[in-house]
Amino acid sequence: MSDVSLEDIVSLCKRRGFIYQGSDVYGGLAGTWDYGPLGVQLKRNIMNLWWKTFVDDRDDMYGVDAAILMNQKVWQASGHVDTFSDPLVKCKKCTATLRADKIVDNTCPNCGEVNNFTNPEQFNMMFKTVVGPKFYSIEPKKDEYVALTNVPFKNKSDDTPATTFPVNDPDKELSAVSLHDKGSISYLRPETAQGIFTNFKNVVDSFSPDLPFGIAQQGKAFRNEISPRDFVFRSREFEQMEIEYFVDPETWEPLFEKWVKDIEAFLAELGLPKDKIHNLEVEENDRAHYSKRTIDVEFDFPHGRDELLGLAYRTDFDLENIERVSGKKQRFIPKEPGKQPFIPHVIEPSFGVERAIIAVLSSAYTEDEVNGEKRVYLKFPTHLAPVRFAVSPLLKNKPELVEKARSVYADLKKQYGNVMWDDNGNIGKRYRRQDEIGTPQCIVIDFQTLEDNTVTVRDRDTTEQHRVAIAAIGKTD
Repeated sequence: MSDVSLEDIVSLCKRRGFIYQGSDVYGGLAGTWDYGPLGVQLKRNIMNLWWKTFVDDRDDMYGVDAAILMNQKVWQASGHVDTFSDPLVKCKKCTATLRADKIVDNTCPNCGEVNNFTNPEQFNMMFKTVVGPKFYSIEPKKDEYVALTNVPFKNKSDDTPATTFPVNDPDKELSAVSLHDKGSISYLRPETAQGIFTNFKNVVDSFSPDLPFGIAQQGKAFRNEISPRDFVFRSREFEQMEIEYFVDPETWEPLFEKWVKDIEAFLAELGLPKDKIHNLEVEENDRAHYSKRTIDVEFDFPHGRDELLGLAYRTDFDLENIERVSGKKQRFIPKEPGKQPFIPHVIEPSFGVERAIIAVLSSAYTEDEVNGEKRVYLKFPTHLAPVRFAVSPLLKNKPELVEKARSVYADLKKQYGNVMWDDNGNIGKRYRRQDEIGTPQCIVIDFQTLEDNTVTVRDRDTTEQHRVAIAAIGKTD
């Protein structure tokens, strides 16, 4: 494996249909990304592997899919409304908006100015919205209007439009003040975990599980990042795969260690090199106030070592908050005689899908030489490859080969799903194209196929070719 740059990954992703800039045709929208045909399949494969590993293959796990919009009390009780923020500063020279904790050597990364920033202000990263209709007042705020327009404030009896007011800056618009009931405020969820906690009692009442047990969820989350960066690593819309594993506080330590091992096994299934994975034991002063132990699993990404996922012992913080704010008991009733109800503690493994995707792509990115020419290919584990097989007729102008190839393609497509038809260009160009998108095997139908029902199978990693009976394709991996 070569040391791949982030630029290499970004270029390949766009060129081969993995990931595109969001809203690219209109100039893009920072911090948003669209997944192309190969990217969405890679993402699906990673998420399906995670679900199979941690939900389907276990008998102590329950899945949920909670709503993205939730009652605002969820985020008040969890502390997000008051504390989910990053320190924001502006460069006084170039006006760039930056995270204060990411500035190196007090130097603006945009213009190079040193020690010339505004005082830090806390910026809440949740996207705020209103559920239901909004109502608008006729007049804007007087001070705001005067500051933006530098003209006297006009009353509603004047000819000023009711909803939009002119301003000097053509890129700004001053609208009428929005009025709505405070109870209609909601947020695009910044994490999937709270949707799990709010359904704890529902799952317990429906299924009567024994401790320990977990609730798992995959889904979208949103954060209004001050400085989205490093491709899809830090974006404003992303997906999470999270588990809240409910335990008796007397038994959390061995269960925590078991999760460390389970996560290591899963990362191996993703094909991540062990020497690029680092478990960072987070010191007490750096942990969240509710955590008694946290491990940040870091990975050597193309942009540097950074967090891939987290494993935290959250104690009873979340369920206790829900019980306190909602007034509804979040107690687990033990089945053992004489044992009193209690609020379970929680171990939380939290995975980011996009970070897993970058880790998989950078681990799979490989360069070598074939016949004296540089070759780039993605050495995906077979179970993660977006395309399992590519099927081609040796010559696309020979109807008998095309007909047979179409038959083989249809059978494999029905069996595996992620199978590609490829008859574009000569056979060498097809191989290079399939290598670059990570297809493990190319199946070529030639004239011998018409005689004995065998095909040429070309291996992505070794480039070796061998004959295989059609019925045996995929059976000897």
